[in-house]
Amino acid sequence: MAKFIFVTGGVTSSLGKGILAASLAKLLQSRGLNVTIQKFDPYINIDPGTMNPYEHGECYVTEDGAETDLDLGHYERFLGVYTSQANNVTTGKIYQEVINRERRGDYLGKTVQVIPHITDEVKRRMLLLGTYDQYDIILTEIGGTVGDIESLPFIEAIRQLKWKLPKQDYMVIHLTLVPYLSSAKELKTKPTQHSVKELQSYGVQPDIIVCRTEMPLGNERKRKIAEFCNVDYDSVIEALDAETIYDVPLYLKRERLDEIVLEKFGYVDQPESEMTEWNEFLHRYKFPKKEITIGLIGKYIELKDAYISIYESFIHAGAKNECKVNVERIQSEDINRNNLKEKLGHLDGIFVAPGFGQRGMDGKIFAIQYARENNVPFFGVCLGMQMAVIEFARNVLNLNNASSTEMQANTPHPVIDMMQEQKTIVNMGGTMRLGAFACDLKENSIAHRIYGETTIAERHRHRFEFNNKYLEDFEDHGMIASGFNPDSNLVEIMEIPSHKFFIGVQYHPELKSTILKPHPLFCAFVKACLGG
Repeated sequence: MAKFIFVTGGVTSSLGKGILAASLAKLLQSRGLNVTIQKFDPYINIDPGTMNPYEHGECYVTEDGAETDLDLGHYERFLGVYTSQANNVTTGKIYQEVINRERRGDYLGKTVQVIPHITDEVKRRMLLLGTYDQYDIILTEIGGTVGDIESLPFIEAIRQLKWKLPKQDYMVIHLTLVPYLSSAKELKTKPTQHSVKELQSYGVQPDIIVCRTEMPLGNERKRKIAEFCNVDYDSVIEALDAETIYDVPLYLKRERLDEIVLEKFGYVDQPESEMTEWNEFLHRYKFPKKEITIGLIGKYIELKDAYISIYESFIHAGAKNECKVNVERIQSEDINRNNLKEKLGHLDGIFVAPGFGQRGMDGKIFAIQYARENNVPFFGVCLGMQMAVIEFARNVLNLNNASSTEMQANTPHPVIDMMQEQKTIVNMGGTMRLGAFACDLKENSIAHRIYGETTIAERHRHRFEFNNKYLEDFEDHGMIASGFNPDSNLVEIMEIPSHKFFIGVQYHPELKSTILKPHPLFCAFVKACLGG
C-alpha cells in the first residue's frame, strides 16, 4: 500500500496548497520515490469544463481527456509525470456516483446519507490510486479552506481514514497563514491557531503545519505554534513568499520538509535529493542573456489563471533560450484597425490565445493580419489557429464573410466548421474532442523541423475544425496544412512557410510543457522572436 499525505488549507484561500503539494512531491521524487498528487475540489460541477475561465481559471486537460483543475497543470509541470481522470475528483462526481448507485438499488433500501455513503465514496476515491501498485507516496490536496461547508465531507473522510490506514502510512499537512501587520510590525500566529483548532474540531490533527508568511517566523513563533497547535517544533515549517513558484521546492528543502516527512513515514537511508537540473533551470530563468516582449492576445487577460499554462510555457521556453520573455497581456476587444501600430508595433512576437465565442474575435483577426503582413512571428493555439485561418480566407483568398460556424452559423464560407460527430451532441459537459490524439507531420514543414519527428501526440479541447473543402485553395495561396490526424484526417497544424514564423495549431501544446522538458513549439517561437 502507498503512503498517503493529505494537504488541507486554512485562514484564507489562494495560499498555494497546489504549489506546496507539487513542491513536496518534487522533493520526494528527487529522492527516488514514485509520487503522484490528486486534487479533491468541493464544487458541485462534475468538472470545470463548462465553467467560464473568469470563474475558475484555466481548465487543464490530461492525456486521457479529463477536464480538470488548473493545479493538475502544476503537478505535471513540477513532476514531469502525467495525471489522469483519477487525479481530480469533485463533489459533483461523488454525488453523481452515489445517486447512480441509489437509482440502481445498490443500497438495498437504506436511507442514503452524507455519512456513511458520501464519505465512503470519498474514501474509495482517495485510496484508488494506491491500488495501482506503482506509487510510494500519494499526496491528496483538499480544495477550499477548512471551515467551508462544502469541504466538510472531505475532512470527515480524512478523519475516518486515520483509523483505516496504518499509522505509518497516514499524514496530514495543514497550510495556513501567519500575517504580518505592518502597523504593528509584527507577525500574528492567532489565525493559524484558530485554523488548526477548527481542523481539530472535526477530529483531524495535523502532523505538520506549513506557515505561509512574508517575514521569517523565528524560533519563538515556531515554538508558540507548535505548543498551541499540538505538533513537534520541527513540524512547524516556514514558507516564505518566493520570487517565483519554482523557488518553493528549494525553500521547503531548506526547512527540511522532505526529511521530516520521510522520518515520520519511517523511511531510512533514502538517497539525498537530486535537484541539479532544477537549479540549472532556475539559473537560466533568473539570469537571462536576452529579453523579448510577446503580446498575448486574449479575451480573459484580466485573470492570469485563465492562461496559466501558456504563461508557464513561456517561462520554460525562455529559460531554454536563456531569454527573459515579457508577456504583455492585450485584451482582444481593445484592438481595432486604427490602433494596430500602437498596440502591436513594439512587440517581438504575437501569440493569439484559445477561447470560445464571438467576443473579441475581430481584434484577434486584426492582430493576426498585422503579424502576417509585417512578418512578425506569430503563434496561434486552438481558436488562435482558427482565427488565423479566417484572416487568411478573408484577406488573401478574398472569401468575403468567411468565418467559423461557431460565431456565424450562416456564413457563406465556413472555413472553420463543427466536427461532424459533434453536431448531434446535446450535453455540453465532457463532450468535446478531449485528450491526446496522434498527428502526422508533413516532411520538411516548419512543424516537422521543430519537432524532429514524423508523428506526435498532443492534447485537444475543441468542437470545431478546419474545413478540408477549402484546403486546396489555402495551399495554392501559401498557407499549408502540415499536420493531420491519421484516423480522421482532421487538420491539426496550419503554417505559412514563406513567413519568418507563422504557425497555428488546433491542439494545446502548453499542456505538455514542463520545467525540465519545455515544449518545442514554444521554444521555436521564442527563438524566432529573438531573430533566430
